[in-house]
Amino acid sequence: MALLGQASGGFNESSSALRILHVGVRNTIGQLTADAFTQTNPPVVTADFITQASGLLDGLVRGVLSGSIAFARPSGDNTHGGPTSAPAATERVLGVFINNAVGNSFENQPGVASNRGPYVSAQGSYGNKLYETSQLGADVALTYTVGDQLVASLNGYLTNHNNAASRHATDGTLVIGILKITPDSNSDELVYDQRI
Repeated sequence: MALLGQASGGFNESSSALRILHVGVRNTIGQLTADAFTQTNPPVVTADFITQASGLLDGLVRGVLSGSIAFARPSGDNTHGGPTSAPAATERVLGVFINNAVGNSFENQPGVASNRGPYVSAQGSYGNKLYETSQLGADVALTYTVGDQLVASLNGYLTNHNNAASRHATDGTLVIGILKITPDSNSDELVYDQRI
């Protein structure tokens, strides 16, 4: 079931994967790490990788993506970025990035200009087109069901598959959101109530 209401382009004309329905906090405290602008996509697990992104996930785009998970970095200098391949114990989920860090062609690029990567935290309701559609490292399709707990995959994207092979090692068990509407032929996004 898709959300009620209508929008020109069926909400598909945005370059952002995250659609804010009811915002919690738009957080800009802290600076982006250098690798937040240079990481590959997908950043950690590339084998057997299938991610739903409605054309928004392009392997040529560098840096953290709209709809991906923001992680605190333990450097002690108030920074955050995407997931790392060898996470420290204090690399924790902060929220979900609103925009691509690098920006998009022919658009304003505030992340590059300010070194800020705004993310949403502290509750809210969101639609997100960037999520795992298969278990990482396995050719097993994921099925999403209303009420699923959404966690971070190793690649820093939403998933409902919670095991050591497909979640962010230090913080994957933290529930990021509760799924309210599953993707279908009408809408290609996960709609969830955020819990962080």
